[in-house]
Amino acid sequence: MPKTSHRSHPRRTLALLTTALAAGITLSAPAVATTRPADDIARHPQALTTAQQQAVLDYWTPDRIAALTEPVAVGQPPKSGPDGAPWTGSQTLARTVGRLFFTDHGEDASCTATVVTSANRSTVVTGGHCVNSPNLLGEDNQWTTNVMFVPGYRDGRAPYGKFVGRLGVADTTWLHYDAIDSAKYDGYDQAFVVLNPDSRGRAVQDAVGAAQRIAFDRPGDRTAYEFGYPRSASDPARQGLPEYTGARLAHCAGPTREDPGTPDFPEPRGEWGTACVMGGGASGGPRIADFAPDRGLGTVVGVNTHSAYLTPAGEVCADSGTADCPRHLVGPQFTSAITRPLYEAAQRAD
Repeated sequence: MPKTSHRSHPRRTLALLTTALAAGITLSAPAVATTRPADDIARHPQALTTAQQQAVLDYWTPDRIAALTEPVAVGQPPKSGPDGAPWTGSQTLARTVGRLFFTDHGEDASCTATVVTSANRSTVVTGGHCVNSPNLLGEDNQWTTNVMFVPGYRDGRAPYGKFVGRLGVADTTWLHYDAIDSAKYDGYDQAFVVLNPDSRGRAVQDAVGAAQRIAFDRPGDRTAYEFGYPRSASDPARQGLPEYTGARLAHCAGPTREDPGTPDFPEPRGEWGTACVMGGGASGGPRIADFAPDRGLGTVVGVNTHSAYLTPAGEVCADSGTADCPRHLVGPQFTSAITRPLYEAAQRAD
């Protein structure tokens, strides 16, 4: 059965069940050294040959993609807010963000990924669990297969082409993620995918004509925009709208809060995010600072990985989703210690 890629956190299980979310997202980046040894970077070949690339394109039939898109609720009146709305702004932004399709432990799934400036003009950033993850028991970590990125995806269309994954890049620490020890692993839930050229021989950045900047060690407590292709919404009034079915791009915007974790479920420092109702499928989507909505460009400073219920003061609260306890979509803030080596390995790859 197809699924939306997600990560489970024990202290959030009740909330996910209660709201029927398939959500999943992880955390931030502890500050350590400024560089990491080369052997801490895992590089996994995906589709290298022409035949392998064609096999991935053939795999993702319209029916398979449709199976990863939830039905639109008939008669559902539109509802939008800073914590979740369809993206109707600059097409430049819409071109640089897309759906990332893949197969995880034999099940089809999707995340979100973003084209970032790179030397090879072929690099996207996403969540670590979108390229490598364990099974539902937290065991048997595997690299995802049938990786395909569709920038600007909308209603089943690929207006800027389809790009098959060539190389997955993640931190070796992430490859041991067990779905239990969040304090140890959540800061590493970030990854890059190097893409093959499309059927016309174009690198993804050339095909879409733009890319988002990327930065490391930026302060987390800033206003940010988050984007994604969620297949669910934590707000029942928005469940079933097109932007929460996987069919269209959604976004949230506002001040960020850091998830402090709890004594029972500690988290590393640096997990930031805005109040946001986007559910599963938004994983791997960008958190963008210094964003200019009219131009559609900004700086990617982190990715979406998990949800947390936080008060306006940033304290963990009951999983209620009320005005005093809104759901936040959080994830690791990019650092020189963890993110930069992965980015450099990806952008320099052939």
